[in-house]
Amino acid sequence: MMKFSAPDCMNCASRKHSLLGCCKGNELEDVSATKSCFTFKKGQVIFHEGTRPSGLHCINSGKVKVTKMGSDGKEQIIRLAKPGDVVGYRALMADSNYSASAVALDDAVVCFIPKSQFLDLISSNVEFSGGLMKLFSKALGEAEERMVQMAYKPVRERLAEALLLLQKTYQQQPEVEDKFTISISREDLASIVGTAKETTIRLLSEFKDESIITTKGSSITILDPEKLYKICHLYD
Repeated sequence: MMKFSAPDCMNCASRKHSLLGCCKGNELEDVSATKSCFTFKKGQVIFHEGTRPSGLHCINSGKVKVTKMGSDGKEQIIRLAKPGDVVGYRALMADSNYSASAVALDDAVVCFIPKSQFLDLISSNVEFSGGLMKLFSKALGEAEERMVQMAYKPVRERLAEALLLLQKTYQQQPEVEDKFTISISREDLASIVGTAKETTIRLLSEFKDESIITTKGSSITILDPEKLYKICHLYD
């Protein structure tokens, strides 16, 4: 982790996709003046499960995974975050320790807003507090959906869903880009699916044989998202 001169919130390209998009001009100026900004290399931890939050993390660039350690010692990826997303807000609102860790999936720039300023925005900006409630609602809905998937869907379906989730989260210009490619370790992909690395590799090989995807090293390119969608909803 390395601290450097923070990007200006007023001119941040990610702000329109962020909770901070609810802030007004003077509020953004205050946030820019008081926040810190850090760079994280791939694999570096942004915050640790079990530690106490002291502020809000907003992703300026890069990809981040939110992970929880299972009782068996295996990592489970419970959320993927992209530029503009905020992480760690639930623990701040609950005044509790982090229930999960945030880790850079690739090189990332993350801004840090102190807790006091975060709470001030909640109390003074109705749009900000409303946007925060929408984040909670969305997170709850996604958690419920994930529980159903893990309980009832076969691993092949869950892998197809995970690949489409990666595309939905990280494809920047879907109307322009012909095919979506992402570099992700097989361990991380298996952690999203909730299965063993070996099973993930075998099923990726099946998808490759069916011309649904192609791979090169750690990179995966989705060739036929419609087939993945059909696999996802095979038993719906």
